[in-house]
Amino acid sequence: MGYDALLWLSFGGPEGPDEVMPFLENVTRGRGVPRERLLEVSEHYQHFGGVSPINRLNRDAISAVEKQLAAAGIDLPVHFGNRNWRPMVEDTLAEITEAGAQRVLVFPTSAYGGYSACRQYDEDIERARASVGDGAPELVKLRQFFDHPLFIAAFADAVRAAHAKLGNQPGTRTVFCAHSVPESADKASGPPSEGGRRYSRQIAEAARLVAAEAGIETYDVVWQSRSGPPQVPWLEPDIVDHIDALHEEGVTSVVVCPVGFVSDHLEVIWDLDNEAAERAAEHGMGFARAATPDTDPRFAELVVELIREQIEGAPARKLSSFPAAGCTINGAPCAVGCCEPAKRPARP
Repeated sequence: MGYDALLWLSFGGPEGPDEVMPFLENVTRGRGVPRERLLEVSEHYQHFGGVSPINRLNRDAISAVEKQLAAAGIDLPVHFGNRNWRPMVEDTLAEITEAGAQRVLVFPTSAYGGYSACRQYDEDIERARASVGDGAPELVKLRQFFDHPLFIAAFADAVRAAHAKLGNQPGTRTVFCAHSVPESADKASGPPSEGGRRYSRQIAEAARLVAAEAGIETYDVVWQSRSGPPQVPWLEPDIVDHIDALHEEGVTSVVVCPVGFVSDHLEVIWDLDNEAAERAAEHGMGFARAATPDTDPRFAELVVELIREQIEGAPARKLSSFPAAGCTINGAPCAVGCCEPAKRPARP
């Protein structure tokens, strides 16, 4: 039995000033985030006219994938749905179902394991099928791809280009960056017997692979965009604190690679292009940020390769020995105990 469509499943983002707060309320619903924090984050969006680039970048990437599919002779219409903002995945799946689809591939726009990066997309699938009810198509989510050769090659070229912007200065430090998560969530992102599923280990492995491909021997792995109460430990160090530390070491220029991101989320353009870049400028340090891969033609090739794995049984191309996790059916977790949400600390 073949597949009738591809559901491109992403995080979502506002596309106008009036959409910012409703979007943030969707993102944080049930997490007890104070409204003051939402207002603070909303200012980051308003700095860019209330528009996140993520929806536009997703549409551009979808267009590139459609062209690759057509060139490969694969008849698979692509539909766009989000977790947190329009087009919502529930609405998109209803449209796919109305069109008569019975079996649908799902491409989540995250390369990694972890709750938000993987398991929550399983929950999105389960929720969308429940909203459609009887007749909802079978949904098969494609696997994680953090160690795919095309993903690594695109980042490696972006790192080289960033170094070139700084004149390939000797001593420029390469810093790989990803979205921080609570330490408890990271520990829950893979069973002990399958440590290769753990979010922080996958980030470290992707950084190692990119550095090797780019010919870089010395690099750091740091984190960004933590949110949550200060008493809850998150993965550290933070990118801005790390730039301070590099300045103290005497490092005069830095290339930052957002290896944990597929596209330019607002966290990338705010936390890196603004906050991190400004801190580097305060120290008189050179700063360049490597591009994310979704605008690289190889990203569309990667997606089509993942599709071929499912529809043709093509072999999975990987550069690490970590398990090729993440392929799920109808929202079922790919492994027992994998990518569980972090347990919230008890209230005093």
